[in-house]
Amino acid sequence: MILSRILEHKKAELRHKQSRGYLSELKKRIQDAPGVLGFAVALEATKTAGSPSLIAEVKKASPSLGLLRPEFSERFNYLEIAKTYHAHGASALSILTDKDFFQGSLDYLREIKESVPMPTLNKEFMIEEVQFYEARAYGADAVLLIVAALERQQLIDFYALARGLGLDVLIETHHERELDRVLERVPDARLIGINNRDLKTFTTDLGVTLRLAKRIPADKLIISESGIHTRADVERLVEAGIHAMLVGESLIRAEDTAAKIRELMGTPASSHI
Repeated sequence: MILSRILEHKKAELRHKQSRGYLSELKKRIQDAPGVLGFAVALEATKTAGSPSLIAEVKKASPSLGLLRPEFSERFNYLEIAKTYHAHGASALSILTDKDFFQGSLDYLREIKESVPMPTLNKEFMIEEVQFYEARAYGADAVLLIVAALERQQLIDFYALARGLGLDVLIETHHERELDRVLERVPDARLIGINNRDLKTFTTDLGVTLRLAKRIPADKLIISESGIHTRADVERLVEAGIHAMLVGESLIRAEDTAAKIRELMGTPASSHI
């Protein structure tokens, strides 16, 4: 299972960061950091009748596909990608920071946040407390908690830690059992993510979102993740009452990113400059 491999590798990667000195350095950086931007507020404010809000992902590679564009082997223009998303209607950004499986970096997060005035999700496999301080220190406004990667008490404790640092929390579920755990154990959670990707096979099915969305209370913001490629996909999400969509591969691999955003959101070419 790919998730198990990633988590085992992540534990090893984080061992060298478990020092008091490193944590103290992060806390000092947080004290000097600007305030967070409202990730959930931005998603709620920008949803329209015709389209969920767009969380556009800055993503270099994936375990299943490798590099998403051949030229990324020479140069990954993450700042340019983020600025394009900002200019053409995205409501928020998702930045992959996992180094070994997605070829991401916390430095991408920091540099994008310094240059692009948008709420930003640190897309990472969060399994240790130090990662939450990293996220805040490097400029994240929100973090991801993957239910499948966490014990029940970790889910509760990490949610509280993130909120204590001022971060919004997107809690990602994959099936009914995980969703019920979130609704029971973290009743205050506002952002509920539904990942359409099977973590065992890495195949995607939008039907997962359509099925789970029916079980989510009306006071939550529902985010559909993965497998969103066409306007027809988005229209299915609209009918299901989804508030936001997280899109990475179809934007990154598009020849014209701006045109792809317009297609997905159903907006005319003149809507954004």
